[in-house]
Amino acid sequence: MTAAARSTSEMGRYQRRRRVLLALLIGAFCALLIFGGSLHDELTHERIEAHGIALILIGIGGRLWSILYIGGRKSAEVVTTGPYSVMRNPLYFFSTVAAVGIGTQTGSAIVAVASAVLCAAAFHIVTLREERHLTTVLGAPYKDYVARVPRFFPNPRLYRDQAEVTFTPRIFNH
Repeated sequence: MTAAARSTSEMGRYQRRRRVLLALLIGAFCALLIFGGSLHDELTHERIEAHGIALILIGIGGRLWSILYIGGRKSAEVVTTGPYSVMRNPLYFFSTVAAVGIGTQTGSAIVAVASAVLCAAAFHIVTLREERHLTTVLGAPYKDYVARVPRFFPNPRLYRDQAEVTFTPRIFNH
């Protein structure tokens, strides 16, 4: 069995374990939503909720932006432009932003922070595994990318773009 095939098989097992972990995290988050109330007055509560909506929209927009650049090429080549030029995992970053927004919708800063921590912890575990897989599959170009670009927190000074981005609609047909 080749290293790439072995890595792909390990990713399948890992994906199953990841789903179980995700279910547990969702359960913990739901418990926070049910039992975590707001201690703020009504106006503060509404302001926190408004910020939550903004974070959700930023998360959705950021994920769409990232999907347009990665376009189903995740394991085929190293994408180093657009959101992938400033951080290696923009999909996870923007998912975390949206999760904080969802947590903020409860009006509780505690739930918002818990959402961020739970997401960041889950994505950190996933990211470490994916990085091992991508290093095996993509080799030296990916190692160079890892050395230059931060994993999760964006560095805007690194931003690079290209004149044209090709969008492949088939990625949405599955």
